[in-house]
Order: sequence, then C-alpha cells, then structure tokens
Amino acid sequence: MLTLPTNLSSLPEIIDGLPNISGWETEILSVVNHDTPVFLPTTNIKLDDVNAVFAIALHMHQPTIPAGYGGTFISNLQYMFEHPNEGDNHNAGPFAYCYSRMGDFIPELVNQGCNPRVMLDYSGNLLWGLRQMGRSDIIDNLKRITCDPTYQPYVEWLGTMWGHAVVPSTPIADIKLHIIAWQHHFAAIFGWEALARVKGFSPPEMHLPNHPDVLFEFVKALKECGYRWLLVQEHSVETINGESLNYKHLPHRLIARNSQGEIISITALIKTQGSDTKLVAQMQPYYEAKTLSKQQLGSALVPPIVSQIGDGENGGVMMNEFPSAFKQAWWDMVNHGGGKSGVVGMCGTEYLELIEAAGCKPEDYPTCQPVGQHQIWQRVSPENTQPEAVENTIQELKENNPNFHMDGGSWTNHISWVKGYENVLSPMYELSSLFHQKFDKLQQTNSAEPITRQFEYRNLLLYNLLLETSCFRYWGQGAWTDYAREIYQRGKSLL
Repeated sequence: MLTLPTNLSSLPEIIDGLPNISGWETEILSVVNHDTPVFLPTTNIKLDDVNAVFAIALHMHQPTIPAGYGGTFISNLQYMFEHPNEGDNHNAGPFAYCYSRMGDFIPELVNQGCNPRVMLDYSGNLLWGLRQMGRSDIIDNLKRITCDPTYQPYVEWLGTMWGHAVVPSTPIADIKLHIIAWQHHFAAIFGWEALARVKGFSPPEMHLPNHPDVLFEFVKALKECGYRWLLVQEHSVETINGESLNYKHLPHRLIARNSQGEIISITALIKTQGSDTKLVAQMQPYYEAKTLSKQQLGSALVPPIVSQIGDGENGGVMMNEFPSAFKQAWWDMVNHGGGKSGVVGMCGTEYLELIEAAGCKPEDYPTCQPVGQHQIWQRVSPENTQPEAVENTIQELKENNPNFHMDGGSWTNHISWVKGYENVLSPMYELSSLFHQKFDKLQQTNSAEPITRQFEYRNLLLYNLLLETSCFRYWGQGAWTDYAREIYQRGKSLL
C-alpha cells in the first residue's frame, strides 16, 4: 500500500492564471521517490498463467500558442474550434472526444467482464489547454479512471516533458524543469496518490538523446524524479557492441555514460518499429504477442512483452477504427483464457513488478545504449574518458561520416528537429540562458517562501517551457516558427 507523507495539502491547479508547474519541488520529490509496488497489490493476473504480454500507450498533445484574444496563450485545440474552416480544424470535436473517451471505454469493458489495460501520456500543454477551454467534462472523465479504485488498476499514466519538448535539443538545465513541472500539474489535477503511482516515462516524439552528456543528465533527472523506466523506440538504441537489438520483447537496461566516465542506468521497455498510430489503432501488439512464447531472463522464465505507443487522436484510423478494434481485442481475450491467462494486456509498471517478483533483477536485463554511441566508446578508452576526448571524437566521426549525428533518435527519423531550425533554436537557448542567469542564484538564498512559488518565476518558467515545445520545429517554417518568435520576444522582454 502506498503511504504518502503526512504533511501534504492538495495543490492548486491554476495559480494567478498560470498552470501549477513549480513551487512544491520538495513535496513532489518526497512523494515520487519510493520503491513501494504500485500494481502488485491489486493486479488480477498471475504471471505463471501468462504466455505473452502486450502494452499499449496513447500519446496526446496540443501545443499552447499565442493566438487568443489580444495574443493571449490558448490551446491549439481552442484555436481549431474557433477557426473550423482552416486546414483540418474540423477535427477539433473528434480530437476533444479522443482525449475523453478512455474514461468511457475502460468502465464499459470492466463492467462487461473484460480485463483491459491502457497507458496514457498527456502533455502539460494539453491538460492546461483543456482547463482553459472549460472542458472540465474531459478532465473529470479522466479522473474517473485515474482515481476511482474500481477502474484505476486498469490504467497507468506515464510522465512526460510538461511542454512536449524533444529531449536531445532541450537545454540540459531545463530537462528536469519539464519533468517536475509535469509532476506538479498532474498532482494538482489528480492528487498526490495518483502521482505516486506514475513510474514510467514517455519522451515526446520517442526522442532519445544519443549525446553522452545529454543522455546522462536525462536519465539522472528521471531517476531523481522517481521514475523507474522509460519507453524507447527500437531503432533509437543499439547493443553495447553497436548492433540491432536481439531481444526487443524483453525489458532492457539503458546504459548512460557521460564524458566524465560516470555511468547510470534505467530500465527501458522497447517500443517496436512500425506505423505507430495504425499499429495501436488496430491493436496489432495483441496479435503480435500471440506469436510469442516465454523467454529466459536471468533465473526466471518470463512472458515477453510487445510495447507500442501511438498518437491517441491523430488520423482517421485512430479516430474511427480504434474504438471497435480496442473493444474487440479485450472481448477476444475473455474468450481465450478469461482475459487473465494466455496472451494478456498489462501496464508497463505492472509487468515489471510481476517479473521482478518472480525473481528477475534489472541486472539480468539485456543492455542497450543510444544508437551511435558504440562508435564513440570504441575510440575513447575508459581510462581516457574526459569531455575534450569525447567531443573531439564526435567531431571526427561527423567529419568522416555525413550520416553520423548526435541529434538523438525518434519515431520520425526522416525529420530533423535541429537542421533548418536555427531561427527557433538560437532564441530558445538564449531565453533559457537568461532564465537561469536570473533565477539560479536566487534559488540558493534562504527566503521564507521558495523562489519557485513566486509569480515572476512561474510566469517566466512558463515562457521558457512553452518555447521548447516540439511543434514549433515540426511543421516547417511559417506560422509555427512565428509563434515561437513571439513567445521568445515576450519572454525576453519580461526577463
């Protein structure tokens, strides 16, 4: 049973018109840093009865843009509702329903005798935007499956970066700020106990840093913020020998080694390749899991896991075909093992807790590292691991191989989040630098109220996190890069 610190009071969700993204860092860390099992006490699945497992996650996001009345910040979803004749903005209504519908599907399936599972990943931008729009109906529907003990064991929330920032090109100093801002916001909406159950992390765009120092700081921040595992894309990682993964349906230990030679690791579940949204919408992970059987892991024989994530609202397949495919799969499982044996769905943390209770240890998991790192560590000996040697090696590799880069890997490998976006990246790094110059020293002073709880800090933090939103570097030059410039100029003038 999760036991929370006794001195906690519920958090306000909106403070002076801003989302709650800072100010309770000490309390957040006291809640999330525990090793108490989350799913083990309530799971209705026995590992011995299971041959194979699948886990699906739905990723939901809408950016915040300066396009409201008088240039105020509003959700892109609100803009879509207000401008229905532009582009595909006619999808605003279906999108809003997609954000809410799991709150209907899970209770319906449970009440039919099914044993469903789903993992949810909502950006901070989206959660704030729904509240700004007055869509409490959507948030209340999500609360039902997050906080009601009847339905909560079937649902796992995954943490993410508050402002949907792609980690490899986010200023290192801001990675932890995004992670803990999301934890603030989530706890304010769903409560402390719900936050204490969030143990898996979903990086925006499945974007994994492959620069040694960025990866190290990312994994370090995740662990400091209480996360036990993260989801990674199959082709964004390699074995320690630089080869493709041999056991993609087993959990891995992601090794992060920085240019100082320090090493840290975290458990990774491998999201397999393919057209993500279609695979999830048609419940392909379930049908793939049917072809698998138990594998040896350390001293235990465990069911393999097929992990998959896709956008929960994008595209006709997800909007229209997913509901029936989702329900059909769980009905099918009831007819083949009662939904609790044979091939079953689980949440990521539930699976890891079950196999570890069966005797597996993270040290038993096959190891992996971000793609491209083998080439670095081939050339930099452990005795000579220092920043200059690593940086020189990276530069040499780039000169000798035009395909080698340290921009990280994501599920959109044909799109660069860096090349061609200097007009967004340079201002982004500048605003971040100004933010830290102003506040980092102030945080070390002993004041009665934490600096992070003050309006000025939270307001400027919001600008900083919003500017790092991936959408400003996804849709090409034009309106979206103009939005980024506007956020930068306003943030800079405030600083």
